Amino acid sequence: MGNENLKERTKSFALRVIRLVEALPKGRTVDVIGKQLLRSGTSVGANYRAACRSKSAADFIAKMGIVEEETDESIYWMELLIESGLMSDAPAKSAI
Repeated sequence: MGNENLKERTKSFALRVIRLVEALPKGRTVDVIGKQLLRSGTSVGANYRAACRSKSAADFIAKMGIVEEETDESIYWMELLIESGLMSDAPAKSAI
């Protein structure tokens, strides 16, 4: 189960998130949110790869649910960075 294109796309997303977090300004709030974004953004691809190794369709569906949750969480952290004024929306849009 799985799609090589999605493996590459989720890996590319993780790399863009890494670059985005590294480019954030320094500060206590940004550091906390950046760490959260880094965790969720890089786990999207890792969890997708785990889903590709699923033993059954039910297992695949369950693991893809985790991928969806981590993706949504990543979007949430980027929205917080933008809406708080800690980051412009241009870097976040390039990560998506």
